[in-house]
Amino acid sequence: MERPLELGNVTRVQEFVLLGLSTRLGIRIVLFAIFLALYLLTLLENMLIIYLICSHIELHKPMYFFLGNLSCLEMCYVSVTVPSLLVGLGSSPCHVPFAACMTQLFLFIALISTKCTLLASMAYDRYVAICRPLHYPLLMRPQVCLGLALSSWLGGLLVSVAKTSCIASLSYCGPNVLNHFFCDVSPLLNLSCTNVALTELVDFISAIVIFCGSLLVALASYVAIGRAVLHMPSAVTRCRALSTCASHLVVVGIFYGVVLFMYSRPRLISSTDLNKVLSVIYTVVTPMCSPVIYCLRNREVQAVLHKTLHSPRVSSATTQFARS
Repeated sequence: MERPLELGNVTRVQEFVLLGLSTRLGIRIVLFAIFLALYLLTLLENMLIIYLICSHIELHKPMYFFLGNLSCLEMCYVSVTVPSLLVGLGSSPCHVPFAACMTQLFLFIALISTKCTLLASMAYDRYVAICRPLHYPLLMRPQVCLGLALSSWLGGLLVSVAKTSCIASLSYCGPNVLNHFFCDVSPLLNLSCTNVALTELVDFISAIVIFCGSLLVALASYVAIGRAVLHMPSAVTRCRALSTCASHLVVVGIFYGVVLFMYSRPRLISSTDLNKVLSVIYTVVTPMCSPVIYCLRNREVQAVLHKTLHSPRVSSATTQFARS
């Protein structure tokens, strides 16, 4: 669509209006309670995972190092998107200043890009553990794990700087209504009144580098894992190998499937109710389910959690509370 380039006397948008999920008061109250509970549960789950990993030497392994990074990321991730969702449900519509909208967009892009590369690093970790177990201590030594994690975080920040700078430099002359519950790329591009070709090019290149690159790494890792599992001699060994990566494969499938549908062709995706529902899945539901899928069903984590809950300090505190 042609965008006017003559904008000399046009008033620039100073704030955006987020329509949120629903305009019906009764539904908003119910949704507010649900999403507030999910938000607090997500924070509690991920804080518990981080505490267990940091406080127990049994979990000082590469797999749990990446899980700790992922839990930290998920806490930041939901804290970027869910508060605006809750504000919109509490006082629909939600008015967001331009600077605050760009800040939220920057953090969202940085975190989702970091999550892509972290998931790829975790898939590589599972590949080394199953396909090259004798070289695992060398290939996944602490320096390598730290380098992969830092690369994920720094790469996400760099991608976000490039994309957010391009989007913030566009002109927004009105309307200023976003049919979404947070400031996202596609709705903002649809509101711009200037040519967005360069911004779309940056968006496309970053998607190829971060999203498609990390997806290819994950797919290649699991193809290699599948081939290795098929050549294992016994069914017990095959089941044990698959159990170590099944949870990661489930989360990868859900996350990449939804994001691929949402952002593979962002210019052709309108801000519909389906778009918002899918956004809820990868911004709220997936971060809440990830700790359960990854850790709380893991025997090592369950043993550590049991030990923590039955430690002398916890037992004495519980006894004192009961007596009082």
